[in-house]
Amino acid sequence: MEPRWRLYLDLIRWNRPAGWLLLLWPSLSGLWIAAGGWPGWHLLCVFVAGTILMRSAGCCINDVADREFDKHVKRTAQRPVTRGAVSVREALMLGAALAWMAFGLVLTTNPAAVVWSFAALAVTLLYPYAKRVVSMPQAVLGVAFSFGIPMAFAAVKGEGLTWQDIDLSTLTACVPWQAWGLLAFNLFWVLAYDTEYAMVDRDDDLRIGMKTSAITLGRYDVLAVLAFYGVFLIGWCLLLQDRALGWPWGFALAVAAVQVAWHFHLIKNRTREGCFKAFRLNHWLGASVFAGIAAGFALMPA
Repeated sequence: MEPRWRLYLDLIRWNRPAGWLLLLWPSLSGLWIAAGGWPGWHLLCVFVAGTILMRSAGCCINDVADREFDKHVKRTAQRPVTRGAVSVREALMLGAALAWMAFGLVLTTNPAAVVWSFAALAVTLLYPYAKRVVSMPQAVLGVAFSFGIPMAFAAVKGEGLTWQDIDLSTLTACVPWQAWGLLAFNLFWVLAYDTEYAMVDRDDDLRIGMKTSAITLGRYDVLAVLAFYGVFLIGWCLLLQDRALGWPWGFALAVAAVQVAWHFHLIKNRTREGCFKAFRLNHWLGASVFAGIAAGFALMPA
């Protein structure tokens, strides 16, 4: 019999870090932008650890919600909850424990970040069930995977606030329009890579009646993925024009554009292997964008 700890690690996809890296890079980018550069070790550790914990908790919730669907999909049929190796109760308890640990990290920041964390949790819980009713549930995932950006702004801009200071005006002041703009454009990056992911399972999803962007977009899926990447990169470029990030930011955007071209090569024939490889490589695109932002702030004249 497989040890419980190994099953739990499999449940939270510990051996597949691409998932939490896709969450981490936009969160760190938001953190650097909000802080105007290095945010300090405390916030860096909170967001790195919190991202890993919440992604792991999300895997538990998602596998419970999708257990009846996953058994009909080749790629997911052997997940611990789906094959009955881990019970629904165990998975939910593990997910709750991980979420509480992440919330404990948020409590070390400030009240504004704590309040906004409830909105982030609500979207996370909503996504697994959106796949039943929304034709492009990847848009809901996009909000969930991008919410680290407003959370980062709240953690930075809300520094020094007390619970007595918290009202609607202070909450909105901590998360300015630029944060929501970054979230909106980052959503298109999520649409791009999760459509690639959905293209892997399209045949299985059609058979079981699952709704995905790959099915909704049909023969325009490849074109749409390229358009999503373009909107993401152009949108972030426009929003960060006033930050004067210099050549590192321009170089990072060029590197990201080259990666988009490589992704087109991988997905143009719509093979399972090519689409899955493109999905798994997306964290490098996010890393490039973050590196350009971090380097741009680091080299900015004092």
